[in-house]
Amino acid sequence: MTSLLLGGLGTPELILILAVVVLLFGASKLPDLARGSGRALRIFKAETKGLIDEDDAEKKPEAQRTAELVNKQAELDAKQAELDAERERLHRGEL
Repeated sequence: MTSLLLGGLGTPELILILAVVVLLFGASKLPDLARGSGRALRIFKAETKGLIDEDDAEKKPEAQRTAELVNKQAELDAKQAELDAERERLHRGEL
């Protein structure tokens, strides 16, 4: 008979561990325990992804980061020019 081996634990051991967990926490608290564990794992995953993204940003060459900033500044300048033109038309009563 082949049993499920998980770190040297067979099926009877896993059933015993599950029974002890149910006795310790109670059946009503198990869903809350699982929900809390799921939230903790999602937070952990998000934080590790954030750290990886920061590492990627640090690896970018200085020239590429400068070019990205210049492009953003050009976009902001264009939007500001549009707003200034619209404000001028408003003052002249054209709108």
